[in-house]
Amino acid sequence: MEIYHVCRIAVAPLRKEPSDRSEIVSQLLFGDRVILVEKTEKWCFVKTHHDHYEGWMDYKQLQKITALQYNDEQSYQYLAALTFDNRLVDDAGTTYYLSPASTLPFYQDGYCYLGEERFEVKTEPILPNSADFAAKIEETAKFFLNSPYLWGGRTFFGIDCSGFVQAVYKLLGLSLHRDASQQVEQGDLVDFLASARLGDLAFFDNEEGKITHVGLMLSNDKIIHSAGKVRIDPIDNQGIYNLELDRYTHKLRVIKRFV
Repeated sequence: MEIYHVCRIAVAPLRKEPSDRSEIVSQLLFGDRVILVEKTEKWCFVKTHHDHYEGWMDYKQLQKITALQYNDEQSYQYLAALTFDNRLVDDAGTTYYLSPASTLPFYQDGYCYLGEERFEVKTEPILPNSADFAAKIEETAKFFLNSPYLWGGRTFFGIDCSGFVQAVYKLLGLSLHRDASQQVEQGDLVDFLASARLGDLAFFDNEEGKITHVGLMLSNDKIIHSAGKVRIDPIDNQGIYNLELDRYTHKLRVIKRFV
């Protein structure tokens, strides 16, 4: 079985079970690499390269690549930019519209490549640099404002809380795990909310103490997060306070710093 593949469509659902009715646990974006673990006639069980997430997807949404192409890390650095007009055109003239943070493999001289397939990149891509974090983190996060919440989502058409912070960090050259319960294991502890600063991540738990939510601090008293939609809310030592609902919606557990 040829195990090295890359996502060849704008966004592909990653499912809990091999069924179109199964829960979406995450999504693949154009250019995301996967390793095939198991394959049926229609479905394949894959492990993603960028965050090691696992799930089932439709095999037709993938393109085979070689082991050399899969492991060439330097060729997966360019990303679709922070705009609503990221466009690719393949050699047949078909247009693909990409979400920001989608990968443009082997980008060179206005083209990217998936195996032997060539795509003209119509929108100037970005080369993320973590040195730009402080200057660009707020603008990058606010680009997603009002994007609807979607369990498992990773695009501005629908995104969950951990997918939101993962996308924002990726656009600035930083790598996060997929789930909030995994992301909380990364970064350095911020001892007090008063010490929190722009770009820190705040994590929230449920009654059982399990981390269930994450958001990005805009200051030590404001947070941007995906809950219903990507929104900005006040935060204090108790947690996130929703002014529309006039109550706390998420209980603060810990704050982490990554830069």
